Amino acid sequence: MRSLSVAVVLQWVGAGALLPLLPLYVKERGGSDFVVGAVMAAYFAGAFACQYLAGRLSDSLGRLPVLVGGLLVYALGSVLFVVPAPPGLEVAYRGLQGAGAGGAMVAALAAVSTSVPLSHRGRAAGRLYGAQLGGLAVGPALGSLAGVGAMRWLFVAAAVAAVAAVGPVWAAWRRDAPDAVIGSAALGHGGREGGRWGADARPLVVVSGEAATEVAVPAGVPSTIGAQAARRAVLGALLAGGMIGVTSGVYESCWTLLMTRHGASQWEIGISWTLFALPFALMSRPAGWLADHLDRRWLAVASLLWSVAFCATYPFLPGYVVLMALGVWESLGFSIALPACQSLLGEATAPERHGHAQGSFAASQTATTALAAACAGVLFGVAAWLPFVSAAACCVAIVVGVAACWRRVPGRVGRPMASEGTLVAEGT
Repeated sequence: MRSLSVAVVLQWVGAGALLPLLPLYVKERGGSDFVVGAVMAAYFAGAFACQYLAGRLSDSLGRLPVLVGGLLVYALGSVLFVVPAPPGLEVAYRGLQGAGAGGAMVAALAAVSTSVPLSHRGRAAGRLYGAQLGGLAVGPALGSLAGVGAMRWLFVAAAVAAVAAVGPVWAAWRRDAPDAVIGSAALGHGGREGGRWGADARPLVVVSGEAATEVAVPAGVPSTIGAQAARRAVLGALLAGGMIGVTSGVYESCWTLLMTRHGASQWEIGISWTLFALPFALMSRPAGWLADHLDRRWLAVASLLWSVAFCATYPFLPGYVVLMALGVWESLGFSIALPACQSLLGEATAPERHGHAQGSFAASQTATTALAAACAGVLFGVAAWLPFVSAAACCVAIVVGVAACWRRVPGRVGRPMASEGTLVAEGT
């Protein structure tokens, strides 16, 4: 978890530095409004096209190759932005960034689902999301301070950060430390020789300083809930990911426009992204603890509705200072919802299909983000309030569907535990 967290922070600091000013950079290089929209949408299109495939590959090839490959593809897409080219090619470069970042995050979450005991999976997912949002808390502020004139250097820095992120995960894979078993690869099904970091789904033990050892279930069997409840849990999680994508898409297209409408400067826009991301990062571990100890269903549903209420409110607020302040509180909802959704999704999925599940969850979120971003820009041109209110209404309907799916799903984490201090290997 330490190596994954460091890798995620490094990548997203670089990615976040590009985020607030990328539209302005594309326009300065001669891109029209249409090209700007296409460049921003290409990230989500690239991620959507690759996330499910990345999840499947991580189940068959292992988490490490997909994670490293995603980071390197992101670095390539960043470097290409520096090369002089017609504005249309920037759409392809941004698509490469999306494909790389999306594939890397899917592999990282799949590694968590495979390698972390069920009773701690909420905290582990929260830690990973916290690392992602921690990077996004720092990156936009750095990018805004550097300004549009330094964007070429920011692209180079983003590429360097993505390549540097390979180091921690590669080192963890090479170490194979006896007190930090990563999947059953360390029990002889891959490991250093096979390179299948966490891909094998046979019964295993995951120990990292815990007093008790938890045993994973055999391949093909969801861990603690029945097949019908597992299907409902997965469907509810996918719907929740779609709902998060809808609000994210609106913010991608319209947050900067709304802030500018109220007179915010470039650096204030960048700080607003930081103020949203920072509480998320700080709350991620407590949110994971809540998911591991409380009813995950209603924890997630309440948090999603909390975020929807903010989305509907933003366009009616009097100024950008209030927008920035309320963004801090909205992020708490997402920080609580995501670990709860990940915990339900992981428990309902057979171990050898965790990559499939993570790829589907990410693709659901990315597809709705792209669709909402495309629609929100058009709606904002009609009326500033329209995209926010429309998204909120859509999200309420989705959350009702989530609650219906999860109604008969066990809300609390199942805890099949071995006796304290016992090491349980395959076949015992």
